[in-house]
Amino acid sequence: MSFWDFTRSPASARLLVDFGDERGLAQAKLLAGTGLSAAQIDDPNTEVTAAQELRLYDNLLRLLGYPPGLGLELGGRYHFSTYGVWGYGLIASATGRDALALALRFLPLTHAFSVITYRETGDCCMLNFGAPELPDVLSRYCVERDMAAAAVLLREVGATDFALTSFTLQASKPRERPEARLDVQHLLGVEPVYGARSNCLTFERAWLDFKLPQANATTAAMCEQMCKQLVEARRARVGTSAMIRHYLSAAWGGVPLSLEEMARMMNTSARTLKRRLQEEGTTFRTLLDESRIAMAETLLGDAQLTLTEIADRLGYSDLSSFSQAFKRWHGVAPQIYRAGMTQGRNEARQ
Repeated sequence: MSFWDFTRSPASARLLVDFGDERGLAQAKLLAGTGLSAAQIDDPNTEVTAAQELRLYDNLLRLLGYPPGLGLELGGRYHFSTYGVWGYGLIASATGRDALALALRFLPLTHAFSVITYRETGDCCMLNFGAPELPDVLSRYCVERDMAAAAVLLREVGATDFALTSFTLQASKPRERPEARLDVQHLLGVEPVYGARSNCLTFERAWLDFKLPQANATTAAMCEQMCKQLVEARRARVGTSAMIRHYLSAAWGGVPLSLEEMARMMNTSARTLKRRLQEEGTTFRTLLDESRIAMAETLLGDAQLTLTEIADRLGYSDLSSFSQAFKRWHGVAPQIYRAGMTQGRNEARQ
């Protein structure tokens, strides 16, 4: 089971856009390339794909300059109400053990991208957050966000009875940001330890048997029933080519993915993946080119990026190679295409 296999509510997308709004970022730039509109992320019936949320998250990080520690700052905003019935089911559970069991059973209803696993050792409980198969920078921010969000959620569910004993991250400690708006220790209850062997939240096993302060058996049962229905409703029913499009849309990190890498990410063999694509009347190379074209068009709309920077982000060795490829796609050089986009926007404003 992967986060690619399920759609998600627009609540996280709304949160990310609001965060950008507070920092003066235009919604149009935040939503660029996502296929989402401002109206859609306000509609509770909208189903957001993992690729769409990842593109929005990456847009936010890029526009802010990938500031260190921003993942933790964002994670601090994911309260139990952000998750809808899943979050309310945790709050209404009878004990910490019941809440944790429900949480793990319905992980697809969260906004996490990390691979979350749980184990108990002696008197300790550990939630481990495996880094997702994404570009390194984006993967790190996803892990930080998911861990901080989980820490906030555990403290809201357990109230005064709950406390983390450790918060460890594999990444090295980021430099301090003078403009940071986050008191990490106040948010997490402990100081993060960097350079650790794993990304892990640890807490005392005794908490599992504590009675939760807002327990309500009827509400918990109702939420669990609704969670079962939601998981099935949000299961993405898409073919192999559509799934690969989702991966490619979110995975641009400067180096194009190979067929073998894509097969590994989808837990299959390159031969099987190639055969499935042939059955759907396409090839991996075709899908890769489609993704590059769409990403090139999106990046050319960002006036802050130079053509050389765009070529680098798309995985080309130099600007000349990118220009030649773009001419094959559109029949014109990228600078001419960009000029046309700018002219079109100016005419639309008049």
